[in-house]
Amino acid sequence: MPAIAIGTHVGYRKKRNEDSYYVGDYLLAIADGMGGHVAGDVASSTVIDAVREFDRACPPGLLAAELGQAVHAASHAMQRRIADQPEVAGMGTTLVAVMWSQGRYALANIGDSRAYLLRAGRLRRLTDDHVYGRLLAAAGTVPLLPERLSRFLDGRLDGRSPDLSPLDVRAGDRLLLCSDGLSSYVDQDVIRHELVTNPREQAVERLIELTLDAGAPDNVTVAVLDT
Repeated sequence: MPAIAIGTHVGYRKKRNEDSYYVGDYLLAIADGMGGHVAGDVASSTVIDAVREFDRACPPGLLAAELGQAVHAASHAMQRRIADQPEVAGMGTTLVAVMWSQGRYALANIGDSRAYLLRAGRLRRLTDDHVYGRLLAAAGTVPLLPERLSRFLDGRLDGRSPDLSPLDVRAGDRLLLCSDGLSSYVDQDVIRHELVTNPREQAVERLIELTLDAGAPDNVTVAVLDT
């Protein structure tokens, strides 16, 4: 099992932490309940409770498919929650998750929570943000294009599929998973510096501290995984 450190903070401007996470023997996941949507904390915790049921041994060649099943189960869990509690209809959440088996890894992402890979001092982002700006070829020429999410989990199955991919992870690599409370307010070069210069627990602490130094307008969750 890889070594993992994780931390979360509510930030300075939110009344509750709408991020949820899970660390298991075969699975690491972070969900960020969406601000401005009702019950973001309920959405993220519902999704995490669903995907944690997939924290189990899996043949390495089936990791991406297993992660896809986990996200599908999370979406159905959202549907059931809304049916039982109609007052939370409209809730939504992002999800980023990595699963491993026998030294092999796979990644799932929907929304704008991110995953990065640090290898030999170089940091590379592994996920795309699912925002409307990425749907337009000339997005940079469109004034006031909103940064709203184009894909997320809200209990509907149409158009809510995640990105799923196997990962080329090698011994000595470091993975970073985070909610956008980090990536939106701390520059990638700064993130790289902290990952390169700190052990994983201190790296998590420093990255959260940097979001606080930036005013911490959002909840933030940071996980560092060493292979």
